[in-house]
Formats: sequence, C-alpha cells, structure tokens
Amino acid sequence: MARGTVLVADDDTAIRTVLNQALARAGYLPRATGNAATLWRWVSQGEGDVVLTDVVMPDENAFDLLPRIKKLRPDLPVIVMSAQNTLMTALTAAEKGAYEYLPKPFDIAEVVSVVGRALSGQGRKPSRSSADAEGEELPLIGRSPAMQDIYRALARLTQTDLTVMITGESGTGKELVARVLHDHGKRKMGPFVAINMAAIPRELIESELFGHEKGAFTGAQMRTQGRFEQAEGGTLFLDEIGDMPLEAQTRLLRVLQQGEYTTVGGRTPIKTNVRIIAATHRDLKAQIQQGLFREDLFYRLNVVPLRIPPLRERTEDIGDLVRHFLRLAAREGLGEKAIETAAIDALKGHPWPGNVRELENFVRRVAALHTQDTITVGIIEHELEAATPARPVPSAAEAKDLSEMVERYLADYFAAFGKDLPPPGLHDRIIREVERPLISTALAATRGNQIRAAELLGLNRNTLRTRIRDLDIRVFRTPLT
Repeated sequence: MARGTVLVADDDTAIRTVLNQALARAGYLPRATGNAATLWRWVSQGEGDVVLTDVVMPDENAFDLLPRIKKLRPDLPVIVMSAQNTLMTALTAAEKGAYEYLPKPFDIAEVVSVVGRALSGQGRKPSRSSADAEGEELPLIGRSPAMQDIYRALARLTQTDLTVMITGESGTGKELVARVLHDHGKRKMGPFVAINMAAIPRELIESELFGHEKGAFTGAQMRTQGRFEQAEGGTLFLDEIGDMPLEAQTRLLRVLQQGEYTTVGGRTPIKTNVRIIAATHRDLKAQIQQGLFREDLFYRLNVVPLRIPPLRERTEDIGDLVRHFLRLAAREGLGEKAIETAAIDALKGHPWPGNVRELENFVRRVAALHTQDTITVGIIEHELEAATPARPVPSAAEAKDLSEMVERYLADYFAAFGKDLPPPGLHDRIIREVERPLISTALAATRGNQIRAAELLGLNRNTLRTRIRDLDIRVFRTPLT
C-alpha cells in the first residue's frame, strides 16, 4: 500500500523521471506533470498528499500558484525546488507558505526524507508573513552548499522569535545575517539596534545596554536611554558578545531570565520586549573553560546556533561576489567592468583571511585603479601580489622539511622498483604520490601564497595554478610545524 500520493511538477523530463523512480522505490505514489495548470487541476480536485514543484515552469511561477494552493488546501504541504539558489528564493518560499525549499541540484535522499517529514506532519509549517521581499536585493550572496544551508536556516528563523547565536570569523557578514533576520521577520516594523561590545569601554557597557539615571555616575547629567529601551519591539543585535565583561554578562542573564531590567542608578524594573541576536568570532566554549564567559548565559543565547562559513570554505561563491561588487562599484561611478574567468580562478587561490569584507575592498580598489573594461588575470595577480604583506622566505627548517619529504618519496620509489627501468604507469604514480604532496607542502611553506610557491618549486605561476586545479589540491594556509 502506498505511503501517500506525491504530486510532482517540473518541466524537465529527466528530473521528473528521477523523482518518480526515487519516490516509488520509497513506497510513495508519484504523479508527475510538466506544467502548473495540471498541478493546479489535481490540487483543486483534492488529489495528492504533498506537492513537490519547481519554481519556474512554462505556464506559471510556483510562487504565484502557492497562495492559491494554501488558500484552497491550507494543510497540503508544498515543497518547492529551484535552480535560482539565492537567499531571496529561500525567503520567498517561506513568505509564500512553502513547507520546505530545496536548491537544485538536490540530493535525492534528502528529497525523499523531506517528503516523508511533510507527510508525517513533522518539521515546520511556516506561517505567512506580511513582508513582500520580491525584487529586493540582499547582500548575502552565494550558491555554494554552505550558503544554501544558511539561506534555508534564515527562511525558517525569520518566522520565529527565537534567540540566535551567529558565529564566524571577522568579515564573514554576521551583522548582515542579523539584519536579514530582522528585516524579514515578525519584528521588521520595529527598530534594529546594534551594539559592538568590543568597541565600548568596559565601564560603560552596562550604561550603554540598560541606560542610566541622572546622577548615576560622574558626568551623568540627564537620564539616558540604553540599547534595550531603544530596541523595544524590535531586535537587539549584540555583536562580539565574547568581549562582554563578566559583570555585564550577569545583568544580561537576568534580563533574559526575567524579561526586565533596571537602568544604572535606577530602582524601578522595566519590562522589555526585544528579540536578541548575538554574534562572536570567538570560541565561547573555550572562554567558558577559561572562566571568561558564563556557561548559563551561553545556553540562553545559543538557542539556535548559526555558523557563517569563511570565504575559503566556499570559494565557488567568489565569482558571484566579485560580479556583485563590480556592479556596486559601477553605481559609484567607477565604470561597468567585466572580469575574465582566469581572473576569478586567481582570486579563488587567495586565502582571504579577511573574508568577504576583504574581497569587497579588493574589488573596489581594482575597479578604482584600473580603467580597462575587462579585468584580466594579469591585473588580479599584480594586485594580489601588491596586497600581500611581505613575508620572509621559508625558514631553513621548513626548507629542510620540504627537501626531506621529496627524498623520502624518491627513496620509496627506488626501493620498490630497484635500479631497472620503472614499469609503465610509474609516471602517473609519481604525479599522484610525489607531485601532489610536493605542491601541497610548498603551499604550506609559503602560507598559501601561490606566487611564492611557484618560485620555490621553479614553476610558472599559471602552470602551478593548473596543477593545483587538476590535482584537486587544497591550498593550505598555515606554516609548517
């Protein structure tokens, strides 16, 4: 007996075939169509237990169809799929009432799992929001799997009031994520107030957060609102929460537990109604072990953890980011510019320790300094070399490690094959087992600097870049130890 009927709508025949087979193997009864009109007819006739539909179809966009489906059959789960894998797609899916959003290309096992959750009533059923974000440009960009996970999490979290802890390195866009949660959430009509703990003197943090009364301390000549009061009804973003002193942590914990606070120098409790979003680049669990952060406050703030990946973990997004920053530069009067594919590849080989913020500043600088209509790989390599701080050549110990590693590999080969002519296939083995670790070690010795690694190996830069790509070598960015 079938576990439920799944209505599949996608104008790609191959995708319909794959989904039909996978769903049937999982025990479901699939019905597939290539257009929205047939899907709507089935839904309006009361057929199907769950809908699995592409967003873009030849006769109608699924986002236009979704409200009609939800009005006619509000309990029918609708799962949308899309190759337009942007943050706006995920947010719009949530806004329109979709049960789940799945970016293409998708994992078949995940599709089947989501269908199962939808039929069993598990997981989320997002409520409608009055926000209409269609057409709005957002700063979070990327089609990598890591960013798709972020988009889907944001689409869920905008429909809640849960406290969120955003972690990630400096420059990854933590405040941008907080802004998305506010601007597309239930509190979007309220204020968004941000405070950076690392930028405020320790003795003033409590006053900044909770406000103070006249005469509370020297120089307090009038009553002053704190950030909690300013954020009433909206969102309070506590950036770099790991830099908050312990005494302020105690007061913040009390606010989270009791929903009220007192101003510095005040005695009357003030009720508060704000959503808290915190962020840090620090390892708070390590700080807890060192006695620098309260464990009970951590668990109050870490209701929903959200890690923003560094740029080096999503280099496939660099092309989209660069083109976006070039468009912004054009709006600032720096001229419209294209960029070569090879130039994008060169940018992907850079470590970007400053993450997206560093990339943005780099692109703006290139757009300002070079008047050409097309940014070439030569321009990018020149600017990357100029932007890379001068570093000493590998130390004697590092060079010795590199030399000894090569000698060990060569010794193994001669021991394995003797002094005779090596058999056929040895060349491929040398490439696989000597060249790959040799290049990786050179990159480690130069902290990921491909220009310096090429010089160390005696290779042309383009040759090294090609070998890194062909051998699928991860660019190490830490020195040898």
